[in-house]
Amino acid sequence: MATGDLWVFGYGSLIWRPGFDFEERQVARLAGWRRGFCMTSIHYRGTPEAPGLVLALDEAPEAACEGLAFRVAATQAGAVLAYLRERELVSSAYDERRLPVRLADGREVEAVAYVVDRAHAQYVGGLTLEQQAEVIGRAEGSSGPNLDYLLYTVEGLTALGVHDEELVRLASMVRQARAS
Repeated sequence: MATGDLWVFGYGSLIWRPGFDFEERQVARLAGWRRGFCMTSIHYRGTPEAPGLVLALDEAPEAACEGLAFRVAATQAGAVLAYLRERELVSSAYDERRLPVRLADGREVEAVAYVVDRAHAQYVGGLTLEQQAEVIGRAEGSSGPNLDYLLYTVEGLTALGVHDEELVRLASMVRQARAS
């Protein structure tokens, strides 16, 4: 690995649509944070009038989040960070942090991760799965239906061998509600 390479931790859409070139990717674990639908989406998966929900990393000392770490060559690090900032910081509801992640091969690296700002108006921690399912089942934004975001994330995690019971259950709930 070259000095200056950048690691990026993905836990949601970055898993199935990173949008940048990378040299390496590995399943990774971030301790002290949980993945959850705790942020409203007014741009990509909802609108200001009918917000959707997107995943965010919410600090939780007892938790850990499994996702995907991408290594970006040092020569591309600046361009990738610029791309990620434009994509992820569109409404300033995320904070960009550099956090230690444990790779599947045992290495620990510092990775850029986007975590929810609990003080931001878009933070909606504490929603029940039923409340999340209701929002996700109806919301749609410029990137498509909110349900697609959920399903693509579950599929992406499953393909990596990562089982997120809460997301699987949520997807089932939304599908059942839409079928009735």
